[in-house]
Amino acid sequence: MSSSGTSITCEVGLQLIVPDRAPVPLVARLDYSVDDPYAIRAAFHVGDDEPVEWIFARELLTVGIIRETGEGDVRIWPSQDGKERMVNIALSSPFGQARFHAQVAPLSEFLHRTYELVPAGQESDYIDIDAEIAEHLS
Repeated sequence: MSSSGTSITCEVGLQLIVPDRAPVPLVARLDYSVDDPYAIRAAFHVGDDEPVEWIFARELLTVGIIRETGEGDVRIWPSQDGKERMVNIALSSPFGQARFHAQVAPLSEFLHRTYELVPAGQESDYIDIDAEIAEHLS
């Protein structure tokens, strides 16, 4: 895990769940920045190609570690693998679907660090609403 004063990056090991086959291990890079304090960017490295990138709400991952959450494109829910707490992440798009399985511990540590950087409920303090509106209107 690495961090600066305005961002946090973490690589986590995941398993891609493939029907009728053994899970495929892969690495995802999670990025969080005060520039977009509500979002987590996830880059899934699935071979030599460019990573597959997704953006979803930090709160979605936070809640998904505890209970099932999400509708539509991103769903997250906890599970147990023996004594190990796990989290499932299901992604869906017009191009396909994927389901991942990951240990909770590294995700929890990453989330903890994001909340140290931008506490829950203070995300709007890091957004310049006037600049956002001007950008969208131009």
